[in-house]
Formats: sequence, C-alpha cells, structure tokens
Amino acid sequence: MKESRDGIGHDRISKSSSVSSIPLILDIDDFKGDFSFDALFGNLVNELLPSFQEEEADSADGHGNVSGNDTLPNGHKRASSDAIKFTQGLAAPLFPEVDALSSLFKDSCRELIDLRKQIDDRLFNLKKELSVQDSKHRKTLAELEKGVDGLFDSFARLDSRISSVGQTAAKIGDHLQSADAQRVTASQTIDLIKYLMEFNSSPGDLMELSPLFSDDSRVAEAASIAEKLRSFAEEDIGRQGIQDMGNANASRGLEVAVANLQDYCNELENRLLSRFDAASQRRELSTMSECAKILSQFNRGTSAMQHYVATRPMFIDVEVMNADVRLVLGDQGSQASPSNVARGLASLYKEITDTVRKEAATITAVFPSPNYVMSILVQRVLEQRVTAILDKLLVKPSLVNLPPMEEGGLLLYLRMLAVAYEKTQELARDLRTVGCGDLDIEGVTECLFTSHKEEYPEHEQASLGQLYQAKMEELRSESQQLSESSGTIGRSKGASVASSPQQISVTVVTEFVRWNEEALSRCTLFSSQPAALAANVRAVFTCLLDQVSQYITEGLERARDSLTEAAALRERFVLGTSVSRRVAAAAASAAEAAAAAGESSFRSFMVAVQRCGSSVAIVQQYFANSISRLLLPVDGAHAASCEEMATAMSSAEAAAYKGLQQCIETVMAEVERLLSAEQKPSDYKSPDDGIAPDHRPTNACTRVVAYLSRVLEAAFTALEGLNKQAFLTELGNRLHKGLLNHWQKFTFNPSGGLRLKRDITEYGEFVRSFNAPSVDEKFELLGIMANVFIVAPESLSTLFEGTPSIRKDAQRFIQLREDYKSAKLASRLSSLWASST
Repeated sequence: MKESRDGIGHDRISKSSSVSSIPLILDIDDFKGDFSFDALFGNLVNELLPSFQEEEADSADGHGNVSGNDTLPNGHKRASSDAIKFTQGLAAPLFPEVDALSSLFKDSCRELIDLRKQIDDRLFNLKKELSVQDSKHRKTLAELEKGVDGLFDSFARLDSRISSVGQTAAKIGDHLQSADAQRVTASQTIDLIKYLMEFNSSPGDLMELSPLFSDDSRVAEAASIAEKLRSFAEEDIGRQGIQDMGNANASRGLEVAVANLQDYCNELENRLLSRFDAASQRRELSTMSECAKILSQFNRGTSAMQHYVATRPMFIDVEVMNADVRLVLGDQGSQASPSNVARGLASLYKEITDTVRKEAATITAVFPSPNYVMSILVQRVLEQRVTAILDKLLVKPSLVNLPPMEEGGLLLYLRMLAVAYEKTQELARDLRTVGCGDLDIEGVTECLFTSHKEEYPEHEQASLGQLYQAKMEELRSESQQLSESSGTIGRSKGASVASSPQQISVTVVTEFVRWNEEALSRCTLFSSQPAALAANVRAVFTCLLDQVSQYITEGLERARDSLTEAAALRERFVLGTSVSRRVAAAAASAAEAAAAAGESSFRSFMVAVQRCGSSVAIVQQYFANSISRLLLPVDGAHAASCEEMATAMSSAEAAAYKGLQQCIETVMAEVERLLSAEQKPSDYKSPDDGIAPDHRPTNACTRVVAYLSRVLEAAFTALEGLNKQAFLTELGNRLHKGLLNHWQKFTFNPSGGLRLKRDITEYGEFVRSFNAPSVDEKFELLGIMANVFIVAPESLSTLFEGTPSIRKDAQRFIQLREDYKSAKLASRLSSLWASST
C-alpha cells in the first residue's frame, strides 16, 4: 500500500511539471447544483489516501477495546515506545503523502483560478449579449407602442362612428314607434268613433250594436271599450256645456251615447256579477279571477269587491250571529263572568281570524287588488260582527241609578269593558298579521270603544265609591251581628262601658289598595297618552286617599268616643268629702270599673293609632311603587298628588292628635286616683318612734309605676319616631306637674323626706325609658328639691346655689316642712331670697 501511494505521489509530481500535460483535476460541473465543499475535498484526496479510509474504519471498530494503544487524530495508530525508537532510528518520514497532497492542492488552486477566469470571461460575454438584446427589445417595444396608439385612435374613430349611427338608428326607431303608435291610436280612435256613433244613434236602442258588445268571449274587450267611450262622452259633454253656457240654441251632443253607454255598462256589470257569483258557489277561482279582472274596468272594481264581501256567510247568516252571542255570553238567563267572557271572546276572535285567513287566500287568487278587498273585509268584520257582540256584551250603566252590587255593580261592567277591549286589541293585531291592506285597523278598533272610554273615568270613580259603600255596610252589619250575638256590656252599677268599638283593620285598607290597583291597570289599558293617563291615575288615586282617610278617621273617632265615655264615667263617680262609708265604698268600686274601662279604651286607641300608621304606610308604599312612575312624565302631577295625599291624611292626623291628648288625660286621671287613694299622710311624716326609716317606695308610688308600666306598653308598641317622642315627653311633663301638685297636700319630716326622695328616684328611673332628656332633667331637679326636707334649717341656703332655676318650686317645698313654723323658716329665708335676687 505504501509503495502504491508513493507511486501515485511521484506521478502527481511528474504531472505537475507541465501544466499542459497535467489532466484536469476540477471541472466546472463540480460546482453546479447542490455544491458541497466536503464532497469536493473528499473526491480530491481519496485516490491519494486510500489507507486513511481503511484505518478510519479500523479505528472505529477497535475504539472500544482496552489494548493500551492510542489512536492519532489522523487515524494512524500510536506505536509502542520501542517501535517509536526503531522508527526514529530509521529516520523514515511520518506522513509520506504530504508532498503529493501539496502538489495536488497547488494544481487545484491553479485550476480554480483558471475556472474563475473562464467564468468571468463568460459573464462578460453574456453581459454584452444582454445589452445588445435589451436595446433590440426596447426598440421593438417603442415600435409596438406606436402601433398600439394608432390602433387606439382607429378604435376611437370607429366607436364614435358606431355611436353616431346608433343614435341615428334610435331616433329613426323612435320616429317609427311614434308613427306606429299614432297609427294604432288613429285606428283605435276610428273604431271608438264608430262604436260611439252606434251608441249615439237612438236613446235606449242597444240592439243595433256591433257583435263585439254581445260576444261573451270578448266581454273584457267590450268592457274596456265601453268604459273608454263613456269617459270620453262625459268629458265631451262637460266641455260642450262650458262652451255653450248661455247659448239656448246649443246643439245636442253625446247625451244619448252617455245614457246608452251607462245602460250597457250596468247591464254588462250585472252580467259579470252573476257569472262571478255562480263561479264563487262552484269555487272556480279562475272564472272568478277573470270576472274580477273585467269588473275592475268599472269604478276600479269597487262593486265586485263590495259584492264579494257582502255575500260572505258570516255577514248574512243569522245563525252565525246567534252562535257568536252564545259562545261569548253563554246561555240566556245566566250572568256571564269576566273570565268566561274572556275565554268566549278568545275563541270567537280565533274563529274570525281563521275565517279571514281563508278568505285572504281566495281574495289573493281572485282579485287584481287584494289589499283593497282585505281592507273592506276586515273593516266589515269589525263594524258588523265584532260590533254586534260588543253591543250585546257592553251595556253602559247609568251613573244616576247604579246597578246593584248583587248583580256585580259597576265593577262588573268595567271588568267586561277591560276584557273586551284587550281581546279586541289582540284581534286587531292578529288581523293586521293576516293582512288588512291600508286600513287603519287600530283606529277602527278604538272607534268601537269611543263612547265607553269617554265616560270611563266617571264610571271608575263611581265604581270605587260603590265598592267602599258596600264594604262599609258589610262591616257595620258584621259589627251589629257581633253585638247582637255577644250582647252589650250593661252599665250595671254605673261602672262599665259598652263593648269595644269596631277597630281599624289593615286588611280592609289592603282591600282598598287592591281595588285601586285593579282600577289602575284599567287606566293604563284605556289611556294611551301620558297626560290622559296621569289625569286618570290621579283621579283614581284620589279616590283611594278619600277612602283611606275617611275609614281611618272614623276608626280613630270611634276609639276617641270610647275615651270620652270613660272620662264621663270617671266624672260621674267623683264624690264629695262628706259621704257615708258605704257610699264611698260603692263609689270606689265603680271608680275601679271606670278606671278599667279607661285603660281598655287607652289600649284600643293605641291599637287604632298603630293600625292607622300601618295603613298610611301601605298607601305611601303603593304610591311610590305604582302611582309615582305614571305621574312623573307630566309636569306638576307628582307634586300635586303628594300634596293631596298630605291633605287627605291631615284629618286622620288631627283625630290621632286629639285622641293622644285624651289618652294622656286618661292616664293622668288614673294616676291622680291612685295617688289620692293610696298615698297616706304617714308615708311622709312617719312618727319618731326609734324604728329605722323605711327606704322602700311608698305603696302609692309602686301602684302608679306599675300602672304606667302596664298601660304604656301599648304606647311603646303603637307609636314610632317623633310621634312617640312627643307623646312620652308630654306625658312625662304632665306626670311631673301632677306629682308636684300631689305632694303639696302633705307635710314632710326628715324621714318622710328620705321616703319622698326614694319615690322620686323610682319615678325618675321609670321615665328614663321615655328617652326624653327634658323630662329626665325635671325629675333630677325634683330629687334635688327633696333635700329641703332632709337638711337642717341652717343648711337650706346652700342647697340651691348651683341651681337657681328651681328656687320658686323650692320655696313651695320648704313650706311643707314639719318645722316650717317652729323653726321660723319663713322669716329666715325671706331675707335670703331677697339678698340673692
């Protein structure tokens, strides 16, 4: 292998000595296509280094063996140290192919340079050829552009010529068409004049007419010509009349022709209508369509359209009308309910819609103008069939003699009206969907209810008033029956009051609101304009305000009557001082009964006040939720209704205020009775017997506080907000004043002063539940004034240094001291009060 490689190397060297004798190593084809330098290099060295490939393969096979030998990067194996030394000793070259490879690479470089020169020369020649060809191409393009411009000019001249010829041809065609039209018109005019002369020959003579007017196969042509002749003759007569005005000797014109034409047209129209009816009975739509098309020559076919609509069974069959009444109103003698009427109207209107839909299919297939026929049909349905059932259903009641509630009253009429209006509106929408031409079906429907809607607000208000009166009668009847069944509480021994009056019922007020909600729904249904709706809503809501105001005011007044009767009983049993013990005991017993009646009346009034507040809250909530939004679109309507609401409730507020004042009077009367009956002189002037003073409240104080706690539970529950605060503040002030007046009747020693201070503390703790700061302050000052009974006489002047405002009341309290006269407190304090002022 080595020798062969050496031989090859010498050959290469020898070849490189002469360039001309050296065969080419590289070819230009080697650089075409997908060029790879690695492939080119491999092709160059493969002949010189065949062992490189074999050793590389061997190295790959033995790469994993553990033999202790290494492999050089060029593929040769690394020899052992002895072999290396031997090789060095021989001085053999390490890579003998290097000279051949060097010569090969030099030759390759030289050939590459030659190839580059060849390529450069070739590129230069190609550029020269390209320049020559480009100049030729540009010259050719310039010549072509000149030729194309010439063609465009030729086409433009040709187009202009064609256009001119076309315009000339069009003008000639127009002239020819005009001439032909004039010829046809002249021919038709000649025929029309001939026909006109036939009709103008003699009055009433239609026997000598052309066959055209008697040929059934040419009826359409005859009708068209007859209508043209009649129009022409009538116009001629009109012109002739204007020209001959004032000329008594004017010649007769075409009056005979007009009369004869009118007779002929009438006779022809009747003949066609008869044929149309016969075809209609046989359901021959083609014949009907042909007749309708011919009849459209006469008054646009109005007679045929009206005749077709008038002959529909639903308009001429009496049984159909009777069936409508039975379907909606039921059997005779029975009173129909709104729900049954609603179902009946729904069924009837569905049947009408289906019938109109079937007729629409026939009309579309028969008549040239189906929309006009549909408008006539739908209008006839509404004005005849629907109106007939509405007249039976809606009998407008008199506002002078209202129908009795046993027969449904005005409410039944209004409910029937609402049901009929709503269902008829639905029918109008369904018929609009089916088709009604240019008919204003909504306007026609509104006209059916015009007379009812004009008086609707008055009927609605009258109905609400009738419902209120009936409800009041019902409540009075129930109250009377309850009184008769339970009996009235007798006034035996003059001590008891009649049974509690009828209370305000929130349920009844809720029923008032429910009536108003129903009326409001009808207002919305019947009132399409915001202004009219707002006016009707205000009127309806005013009825509710009047009803609620009257009802709760009467309820409060009845509760006040009970308070007044209880007060009269108290006054009846007030006795003088000089009476026997037995009379006094009987009077005391009767007073207890009167007190019980007063407490019951107090509770009843508080319940009435509470229910009154709940009723007003229901009305206010109803106004906010339902009424307000309907009034806001109209300026001033909302504010006016709010003012009306406040005015309506003012009477109830006045009655409530008076009743609360009576409640305070009732409570204070019982407090004064308890204090007079239970308070003993010894409570505040206990004997000085050495026994420890009693620090408990007096029996009178305990009884009064227990009574107030018991009776005011109703007030705490019934009253709210400012009303509660004002009531309790007034009651606290009255209690403070009553206690002051009561204590003025007693004399106090120091131990009694301590007992009084204990009572004041008890009263003060109770009134703190009133949450009235002014009342709390007054009872705190009472506690300070009670000290005048406890301190020594010489210490009195120091008690009021920080509170000069109570000095006047303190003077009155000091006079109640047991030692007031013995200690000469009057003269001692007079100088003190004078110096302080």
